[in-house]
Amino acid sequence: MYYTVSKGPQGAPVLVLVHGAGGSRLLWPPQLRRLPGATVYTLDLPGHGRSGGPACDTVTGYAGAIVAFLDELGITRAVIAGHSMGGAIALTLALDFAERVAGLVLVATGARLRVAPAVLDGLHADFAGAVEFLNRLTWSEISPVLLERGRQALLEAGTAVLMNDLTACDRFDVMERLGEIAAPTLVVAGSADLLTPLKYTRFLAERIPGARCEILEGAGHMVMLERPVEVARAVREFLNAKNP
Repeated sequence: MYYTVSKGPQGAPVLVLVHGAGGSRLLWPPQLRRLPGATVYTLDLPGHGRSGGPACDTVTGYAGAIVAFLDELGITRAVIAGHSMGGAIALTLALDFAERVAGLVLVATGARLRVAPAVLDGLHADFAGAVEFLNRLTWSEISPVLLERGRQALLEAGTAVLMNDLTACDRFDVMERLGEIAAPTLVVAGSADLLTPLKYTRFLAERIPGARCEILEGAGHMVMLERPVEVARAVREFLNAKNP
């Protein structure tokens, strides 16, 4: 898998950023990719961005790819930060590979990520139209630059990758297992998120033991791009407090 790394000081926590469906490492803002005081790995999942191989159609498949990535780099434990589908991957790692997870940062995600059948059907019938629809739901504080950036990212992912990703999301459900998570957890969300509404956030915060919750008023599903400084601050404070 393709990745970039921003090295922190000796002994700094290791943070791995995992993007969401149809995305790439570039959907994480520079404030997080180069977070002070941490060694940050920002990766492209298989079949995404500059990574080779096919996209997975299960969250478990992507979690296995992350474990292989950690093994290849000799990283025994890391804080896993995931956005949307990336958050589902992070949750799966915390549940099934707990020894590898020093902490969790769950951004705009949920314990279950059902996808409307009409969306999946629309990807085949009218890919450009479906992308336009999804992209409009993704943003709250819409700027022309961010809106176009999001649209291009989804179009570049292509039908097959987006279908696999959304199928993986639709199959994902760990609602009954959240109490098993032992890793320190930060949950971050925007109050205006239309794709993963606040009830998803509250469910995570209530069911994961000791979880912290940071809600940014007015932000949408791409909360880390709409409010990069605030999200970076929350993650930095979490890492400093937990020192995972």
